[in-house]
Amino acid sequence: MRLLWLLLPLAPSVFAKPGNDSDSLLWGAYRPNLYFGLRPRLPRSVMTGLAWFGTQDFQSITRTRHACDQGDGLNSYTWTEYDAREGGEQVIKDGINNVKITTQFLKVPGGDHGGSWVARIKGEPMNPAFPSRISTVFYVGLEGLGGIDMDNEEDENGLEGTVSFTGSTPDLDDFTIRIEEGPHNTLITEGSYASDFQHRLGKTHYLGARVPPGQVWQAKDIIQNTIVKAAQEAIASYKDGAKGYPDPAFVYQLPDEAYTGSNLFAVQKHYDGPFQFDVFFESASAKQKLSSAVLDEGLPALSSEFNERFDSVFPIPSTYESSDPESLRAFSKAITSNLIGGIGYFYGTSIVDRSFAYEWDQDEDSASDETGEKKGPTLMPPRALLTATPSRSFFPRGFYWDEGFHLLHIGEWDNDLSLEILKDWINLIDEDGWVGREQILGEEARNRVPAEFQTQVPTYANPPTLTMAVTAFINRLRANKGPSEQDLGMDLGLGTQIPLAGPEVSAPGRRFLDEPDLALEYLRSIYAPLKRHYEWFRRTQRGQIKQYGRKARSRTEAYRWRGRSQQHVLTSGMDDYPRGPPHAGELHLDLISWMAFFAQTMRDIAEFVGEVDDAIAFEEIAKATIENIDDLHWSEENQMYCDVSVNDDDESYHVCHKGYLSLFPFLLSLLPPDSPHLGAILDLLRDPDHLWSPYGLRSLSASHPEFGQGENYWKGPIWIQMNYLALSALHKTYAAQEGPYQERAQEIYAELRRNVVENVHKEFVRTGYVWEQYDAISGEGRRSHPFTGWTSLVTLIISEKYY
Repeated sequence: MRLLWLLLPLAPSVFAKPGNDSDSLLWGAYRPNLYFGLRPRLPRSVMTGLAWFGTQDFQSITRTRHACDQGDGLNSYTWTEYDAREGGEQVIKDGINNVKITTQFLKVPGGDHGGSWVARIKGEPMNPAFPSRISTVFYVGLEGLGGIDMDNEEDENGLEGTVSFTGSTPDLDDFTIRIEEGPHNTLITEGSYASDFQHRLGKTHYLGARVPPGQVWQAKDIIQNTIVKAAQEAIASYKDGAKGYPDPAFVYQLPDEAYTGSNLFAVQKHYDGPFQFDVFFESASAKQKLSSAVLDEGLPALSSEFNERFDSVFPIPSTYESSDPESLRAFSKAITSNLIGGIGYFYGTSIVDRSFAYEWDQDEDSASDETGEKKGPTLMPPRALLTATPSRSFFPRGFYWDEGFHLLHIGEWDNDLSLEILKDWINLIDEDGWVGREQILGEEARNRVPAEFQTQVPTYANPPTLTMAVTAFINRLRANKGPSEQDLGMDLGLGTQIPLAGPEVSAPGRRFLDEPDLALEYLRSIYAPLKRHYEWFRRTQRGQIKQYGRKARSRTEAYRWRGRSQQHVLTSGMDDYPRGPPHAGELHLDLISWMAFFAQTMRDIAEFVGEVDDAIAFEEIAKATIENIDDLHWSEENQMYCDVSVNDDDESYHVCHKGYLSLFPFLLSLLPPDSPHLGAILDLLRDPDHLWSPYGLRSLSASHPEFGQGENYWKGPIWIQMNYLALSALHKTYAAQEGPYQERAQEIYAELRRNVVENVHKEFVRTGYVWEQYDAISGEGRRSHPFTGWTSLVTLIISEKYY
C-alpha cells in the first residue's frame, strides 16, 4: 500500500509516506454509532454523517437510517475490509428499502494537517426485480472555532452539479469539501404530480442551519424535522385524498435554504435504482485537488494490500480443516475490520458520584462526611478518549472490561494503534488511581445510555483487562527478536540503546516494536499511572481475612468487588452470575485472580523499565496472591474454586456455583501445569452436564438450578471472550508445558477451538451478524448485534494468536 500514491496522478507533495505516528490516525470512521460517520481526533471540529430513507411511501421517512440501531432491522452491516491508517469498505444491506449501500473511505496523505480523504457512497437494489428508491443525505457539521460556507450560489429550487464547501478551523486550517455525482445515476423525475414539481426535480437539495454548540450530533433529527416541515407545506394543497398525493420523493425534500453563520450543511439526492456519489475532503496544505481517479485506482490497491497483509497476520493454519475456507476467511476479515471500524473518538463531560455506597460497602474505607466533596452526581470536566466499542448498535462507547480484549486483537494488526488507545485509557486514571468502568463522554454518548447507568462511582472497579494489553505488547516485543534485556534497560544500567532495524522505515503500526527507544519510553510513561491504578485496586477492593478467622499464608491478599447489589455484581463484569448474599466479609475468586495477574503484569513492566525493587516486590505479591487463591478459595469438599462469604454466625464458608467463576485461576494461567487441582478443573470444563457444549463453554453449569433463569445473562449463555481465555490458557500453558494433564489439555483445546469457531462462523453466515453471546442449548446468537467487540476474538482463535 505504501506504493499506492506513486501510481496516482498526484503532485510529489502527496507521494510522501504517511508516518506511523498519530498523523495517519487523525481522520477515521470515529463515529462508530453511525452507519457511516467521519471525524478527526479533535475535541471540537468537523463531523460528517450519512442518512438515508426510502421514498416508496410516506411512512419511510420515519425509518430514516443514521445511527446504528437494531430496531432498523437491517439484514447486515459490516466493514468487510478496514485499516485505521488507510481506510476501507463497508457493506450495508437494508432489505426493507431494497438497497445495498457500500461506503468506501480512503485516506490521502500530504500536507501539515492530517492529510485529505475521499469517500464513495454506492447503492444498488438487493433485488433488481423490485423498486429501489432511495433518498440520501450527507451532512457536514462544525463544532468549536472556525467556520464553513457553501460555495455554490443559492437557488431556492435546488442545485445542479458539484456542491462544494470551504471551511477552516484552528487545527485543520483551511479545507474544502466537494460532493460529486456519479456518472450513471438516475434521479427521480417521474411520478404523481411531477409537472407541479418540475422546477425542483432531478436536482440536489440542501440545508444550511445554525446549530447550538454541542448539538451537531443531533443532525439527523434537525434534518428529518426540516424535511417533514417542508413536506407538510408542499402537500397542503393536495387535500383531496381521492385524487391521490404527490410522489413522496417530490415532497420529502430539504427546503434549499442556508442561513448566515450556518455550521451544519446537508446535501440531499433522490435516486431511482443504482447510484454513486463521491465526497472529497481536501486539506489546503496538501496543495492538491483530488478526483474520482484517486478512488478508482486507490481502492483496488488498498484491497489488494489489505488482503495480503491479512493473510500474513491472521492466517488460517493449514492444520485447520474447514469445509469452506474462503467463507471462513471472509468472516475473519469482516469481524476484524468491524472491530477496527468500530473505534471511536469521544470527547465530553461525564457524571460521577463520589458519595454513593451500598450499606455493605460502608466500611472503614468509606469516605468521611467531612471531606467537603459535593454529594450526589456531578458533571466532570470534559475528557477525550480513543477507544474500540463493543457494539456499534447497542454499546457505542468505551467499556473498561471489554477494552483489554479489544486491544489484544487490534494489537496483532496494528501494534502502535493499540498503544495509542491504551495510552488514552491510562490518561483517564485519576490522581487516586481510579478510572470509570464505562466512559460515557458527552451528550451524544449519554443519549444512548439509560439514566440509571450514566453515573460512575469512584469506588467501583472492573476487571483490569488493560493489563492483558500491556502483557501482549511485552510479548510482542520479546517475539520481535529484541529488544534485548540490555536494550530495554533490564541490565539495570540502562546502557546504550542499540537500534534494531537501522535507518529503514518501520511497516505501518510497528514503530514501537522496531525501535527499542520508543518501546522503553512508552513503558516508562505508563508505569507510574498503572502502578497508581494497581494500588487503588489493592486499597479500595481489599477483603477481610483475620476478622473471620480465615487461614491464609498472606494476611493481606484477599479481595471483594465493591458496588454489588442483592442480585448483581455489575463491577465483576459477570452481572447476574450467582453469588452469595451481599456481605462486607465476602471474598471474590475472580477479583483475586485478576489481582494476581495484575501483579504479574506490573512485575514485567517494572523489569523492563529497570525498577528493580518494584519488580521484586510485585513478584512477591503475585506469589502471595496465588497462594491465597488456594488457601482461601479452594473447596476440597466441592473440588473447585469458589467465592467465600460469611454466615449468620460470622463463620466463613465457600459459595460454590459451577461456571466461569470456578475456572478463573485456570483461565488466567495462574496454576502450574502440575497443580493438583488442574484435573478437577478440566473435568468440570469438559463435562456436558456442566460447562461443555458443542458451541463453546457455558457460563453456568447446565445442572445448576438457576441455569437459564431470570435475566439469563451469565446463567448459561456462551461468551466468546471467556472461551478465548480458556483456549489461551490451554494452548500456551497446559497443552504446551509438561505435566500430568498435558495430553488431555491438548485434546480439549483442539475440540473446544473447533466448536467455538464453527458455531460463531455458522451464525454469522445464517444471520449476517456476530452476537454478544450464544445460546447455551442451541448455539444461536443472542442479544446485541453486531457485537464485534470481544466476539471478534474468534479471528485470534482461528490463527492461534494468544496474548
